[in-house]
Amino acid sequence: MSEMSSAASSMTHQACIVGVGETAYTRWGRMSERGEWGLACEAVINAVSDAGLAIEQIDGLASFSNDTSVPWLMQQALGLPRLGFTSMVWGGGGSGTCGAIAHAAAAVESGQAEYVAVFRSLCQGEGHRYGQLGGYNELPHLSFMVSFGMFSPPIMIAPLVQRYVHEFGAQPEHFGEVALVCRDNAHRNPRAVMARRPLSMRDYLTSRIIAEPLRLYDCCQENDGACALIVTTLERARDLRQKPVRILAAAQGGSACWGDGALGSHNMPIEEYGLGNGATLATELYKRAGVRPDDVDVVQVYDHFTGCVLMTLENFGFCGRGEAGPFVADGNIRWPDGCLPLNTSGGHLSEAYIHGLNLAVEGVRQLRGESTSQVADAEVCLVTAGLSASPVSAALLGV
Repeated sequence: MSEMSSAASSMTHQACIVGVGETAYTRWGRMSERGEWGLACEAVINAVSDAGLAIEQIDGLASFSNDTSVPWLMQQALGLPRLGFTSMVWGGGGSGTCGAIAHAAAAVESGQAEYVAVFRSLCQGEGHRYGQLGGYNELPHLSFMVSFGMFSPPIMIAPLVQRYVHEFGAQPEHFGEVALVCRDNAHRNPRAVMARRPLSMRDYLTSRIIAEPLRLYDCCQENDGACALIVTTLERARDLRQKPVRILAAAQGGSACWGDGALGSHNMPIEEYGLGNGATLATELYKRAGVRPDDVDVVQVYDHFTGCVLMTLENFGFCGRGEAGPFVADGNIRWPDGCLPLNTSGGHLSEAYIHGLNLAVEGVRQLRGESTSQVADAEVCLVTAGLSASPVSAALLGV
């Protein structure tokens, strides 16, 4: 048995995504009256409509990161006659995004459910704001970190990125290129919170330091909103409205050395530190899907912080170790002329931070030919979820 989760090891590549849906996205605190649960219901209803299904046909629900929209409440609100499958993937932040997709795929392939709605909803004005200190009394290892001043995600991730800078000489302009690419893509996306808000390299370089080496525009947004997607089998998809997008592989796991990760106690060995927690996952994912990095046409990378994007590009084999900075500086992740367009909806940095699931929604749109920054003839899309937490997850989607 490998270090990877076996949740998707029996997948036969018959699962596919047939519908996607979203609410509006806003800055955090602007949807408090809607509530996390109400936003989740709206996103699922929109995804069901996109698929051409009736809401009564949904018989499975899957989410991650302890979404508060519990299955029994969702079932009653949506009017679902029965539930054959429910799932909640543990993990910090959005590291479980593609783990939830893997669970949904396993459910429809094993016959536990026919149509599974994977959803994530955030309403930070209703409860805890993710960028603030709180909740550590329940997590002893985080209580230890707080005593050293590591009390928010940017401060927790900064040492990881600083180590990467020390090891490989990454420059601020390399991180800035990621931020600018996401912002440029957001300008074409009317759903993006940061659409019509220009960002230049000068703006990036002169923005304030949040936690060295992370500047303001290295950090993702804090948003309210929800999105969802519908998973079923290829056989059932033949009769539906949308072109099915196949789940070539979806996996969850990571290196055992990472423990609870950079959002935890930072107790990984030095040779693993500053590299991110994705290389083991990537090897397994490509093997399951039967594809190589060269086969990937477009990527949706979990961009909670720009430095982690560089690590992910290396972990998934798009460039060598320490080479991601020059790789992005050469224009390789820019749309439309780069060899590997990245976060074509604007990503977490500029579309919205919905814990990674909006990246999967954009991956589906790319393969249906519906993106606002459409990659010509896209056939394979990589979606990654998390990097700094453990376990992490990722998915390969195909036409």
